[in-house]
Amino acid sequence: MEKYRPEFLSDVVGNSEAVSRLYAIAQVGNVPNIILAGPPGIGKTSSVLCLARETLGDAYKNAVLELNASDARGIDVVRNKIKLFAQKKVNLPTGRHKIIILDEADSMTAAAQQALRRTMEIYSSTTRFALACNNSTKIIEPIQSRCAVLRFTRLLDAEILARLQQVCAAENVHFDTAGLESIIFTAEGDMRNALNALQSTVSGFGDVTAENVFKVCDQPHPVKIGKVLDLTRKGQSKAALDIIMALHGSGYAGTDIITTLFRVTRTKQDFPEPLKLEYIREIGFTHLRISEGLNTQLQLCGCIARLCNIAGALGMVN
Repeated sequence: MEKYRPEFLSDVVGNSEAVSRLYAIAQVGNVPNIILAGPPGIGKTSSVLCLARETLGDAYKNAVLELNASDARGIDVVRNKIKLFAQKKVNLPTGRHKIIILDEADSMTAAAQQALRRTMEIYSSTTRFALACNNSTKIIEPIQSRCAVLRFTRLLDAEILARLQQVCAAENVHFDTAGLESIIFTAEGDMRNALNALQSTVSGFGDVTAENVFKVCDQPHPVKIGKVLDLTRKGQSKAALDIIMALHGSGYAGTDIITTLFRVTRTKQDFPEPLKLEYIREIGFTHLRISEGLNTQLQLCGCIARLCNIAGALGMVN
């Protein structure tokens, strides 16, 4: 996967608006403190690394410090490691600054963030900070006010498909359209997840087919879940429950089944919008109960029964 990590901003897939702002910053060279917020696997850290590479050039190795969530990042790290790097003398082109990249910054303790705020102030003339996080609200207000905030969103299916096809062509991987569509379905806009699934499928089976992808990703097959939804719309609750219980009996947890049920419902083309919205609402309530610990067959059975009732109540049984 690292083999295909973008090296320049022009290589970054998706989030064109945020990347264009980074490109404009790279052209000027004066990097501000920035916060990159968005779901995992969509290119936040890669974009910052590309920005650092384009602005710093040959000085990149000595002028960039990257700390990941796996590193200890309490108040001691801010006071020592980050502060020492901020104090370090590095020969840079005029108008350029050292860059400290803090991945998963929203997992830093409040005390560490308070210490970081002061460090950002003192060394603003030589050092810039780039904070990548999933939830920007967990970054304290004083830091947010010192940074430009860039919002990243999940990638479009077409964007992931284009990159998967590019990787398959480069690696001479045999694939079919259904296989790549299955990877996109399981990835849900996460490029890292998609590339990992592709690599795992090729390593395990060689060919990228829908059947092989779902074996690797270990998720209920959406075709079976789609059949369940069709049966609930027809009011055939027993037949739908038989499929759900067979999936549960084969080892899938309630969370796996209800999550796939939501994904398939959301993308189902032959469902009227009012019915789809009511289904999603009911599936959401069931997902909430399962996530709170009620991970039993009873919750799944109750959900299927209520979906049948919704179709009947809306007069959309066919």
